[in-house]
Amino acid sequence: MTQHLVQLPNPDELLLLRELNHRIRNELTSAIFTISAKAVQSDSVAVKAALLDVADLLHRCADVHRALRMPNQGRLTDAARYLQKLCFSITKHRLDRLAIRVLFSADDLRLEGERCWKLGLIVSELLTNVARHAKFDARHPELRVKLMLAGNVVKCGVSDNGSAPEPIRRGRGLTIIGELASSLGGRVHTSCAAEGYSFLVTFPLIEAEQRAAGATHVAKLKRRKMRPQRLEASRTENLGVS
Repeated sequence: MTQHLVQLPNPDELLLLRELNHRIRNELTSAIFTISAKAVQSDSVAVKAALLDVADLLHRCADVHRALRMPNQGRLTDAARYLQKLCFSITKHRLDRLAIRVLFSADDLRLEGERCWKLGLIVSELLTNVARHAKFDARHPELRVKLMLAGNVVKCGVSDNGSAPEPIRRGRGLTIIGELASSLGGRVHTSCAAEGYSFLVTFPLIEAEQRAAGATHVAKLKRRKMRPQRLEASRTENLGVS
């Protein structure tokens, strides 16, 4: 049986990553403060409103950055909750303005902190790409994010209901996504059809994650015997606009 080990960054890389995240947060906070101050000082209603809109946009950008924070390494993280918060932040920051609804569903799954973070980076990039390139025509724009566990394999899909006028081109974003998936021991599957674009990331669980998944499965079986009418196998959330 093949074992997939987690290769963690060395301390210097982690220090640089924390410093970069800290700097980005400080720069966003500084920009928000400056723009808000200018809005207060302005005598023009139109200028004041425009500046406050920019400040609000930066607030939402900061929320996405915060949602993409790397969980504690070496510990298992609730991947469904992590991705749900991330999708909600991206929806409020970017997709609501485009009237794109996001439907999120996930099985109960716990991943090691860094691996959960990498999956979050993949989902964030895919949502951005789909929102940028999909052509919805007269359809109500809709994106779907699904996190599933099939045996010891994680399957995370991102798809849209728009038209796909041309095949998917492997640009810098998809290259990064492929490298992130490879670092998880997995790969990215893409498809382009009349129903829209579809991306599926698959990767195996490591040993600690397998034990957690087994324990969750046993707990579900016990709950099913006690309260069959209340058991839910997955979480589903509509994160889009009404």
